[in-house]
Amino acid sequence: MRRYRYEIDNVRAHLRSLWAIIGVQIIVILALWFGWSQSPRYLTVHVPPDLRSGATLAVDEVPAANVYAFAFYIFQQINRWPDDGAKDYGKAIFRIAPYVTPRYRADLIADMELKGRQGELAYRVRGVQEVPGHGYEERRVDVLAPGVWVVWLDLDLFESVKGMTVKKTTIRYPLRVVRLSVDPETNPWGLALDGYGATGPRRLSETELNDASGQGR
Repeated sequence: MRRYRYEIDNVRAHLRSLWAIIGVQIIVILALWFGWSQSPRYLTVHVPPDLRSGATLAVDEVPAANVYAFAFYIFQQINRWPDDGAKDYGKAIFRIAPYVTPRYRADLIADMELKGRQGELAYRVRGVQEVPGHGYEERRVDVLAPGVWVVWLDLDLFESVKGMTVKKTTIRYPLRVVRLSVDPETNPWGLALDGYGATGPRRLSETELNDASGQGR
């Protein structure tokens, strides 16, 4: 009888240990669930375009090349009027609204209204493209403060009215870019254009056009 009693006691002890393990597992599962529920639903990671030598980045770090690419793409969309500037300019402003700050959006609307009053939009076709040899370099992105940059774009500007060229020039645009991650659904970049930095746009001279290094800003 004593042997059977020992066996029963061993079984009971084993069951208690199993219940203890189950309890620990439940606590771990609840802790993991809580951590998962508190994690962000979306996480934006800016990966540099050149990974041949590897890269170590913080989650909130934005490489200069990505800032440049963002500024160029959005600015090009603002200045793309394929048919009629009187209609296309407003459509462009509405389309890129999530990618600009409220201040710059107000400036764009004011510029559109001024150009409309001066007759500079009707039937006008417009586009910009990067000057060959004046593409991205590290010196074309200045860090002003954490989350604030100035991007220097050298762009060819083309404008025509009813098939007749009315403007063809090369301009250097200093664009201010800021971190703006308030709506990842509509702006996954987490960046926004904030108007012009420095002294604003200016035409490039022939000497500067022949210098692809980005000097002489």
